[in-house]
Amino acid sequence: MDGEPTETRATMQQDQRAGARKPGTPGAFSRWMQQRANARLIRKIRRGRGTFMGMDVLILNTVGRRSGQPRETPVAWFADGADGADAWLVVASGGGSQHPDWHANLTGHPDRASVELPGGDTRPVTPHRLSGPERERAWERITTAQPRLGKYQTKSDRQYPVIRLTPR
Repeated sequence: MDGEPTETRATMQQDQRAGARKPGTPGAFSRWMQQRANARLIRKIRRGRGTFMGMDVLILNTVGRRSGQPRETPVAWFADGADGADAWLVVASGGGSQHPDWHANLTGHPDRASVELPGGDTRPVTPHRLSGPERERAWERITTAQPRLGKYQTKSDRQYPVIRLTPR
């Protein structure tokens, strides 16, 4: 490439980058690091220690929307006693400019979702995406407990979905 004009090299580099990933999504190295961090956190949760950065964490089990393969993702959760039922609120805050993959999997196969609490058994859940005043009340409780989520939301061009996971 040293003998090629600078203009040609720049065009080739742009073409390579353009096909690599969508804008606002993590690159290969970031995904690799996230997979390693998730695996470590999942082991920690299964050993009974379920906190990360001051937040309670559970394992969300889903099925790949397209692949049909089982997926497990550690996610922060917030207690939700709406309607007198035990439930967990989770926020789809990762994924850059798109909702995280686990959100697409959860909405693609909601009947196959389950959670694992620290050191506990797997429990099937029914997901329900909150909207309107119900979402606003839940979001207020979540950002009061973890102000950093509100800060992250201000930097995003999408509204983070808040999902209630209710035991079946």
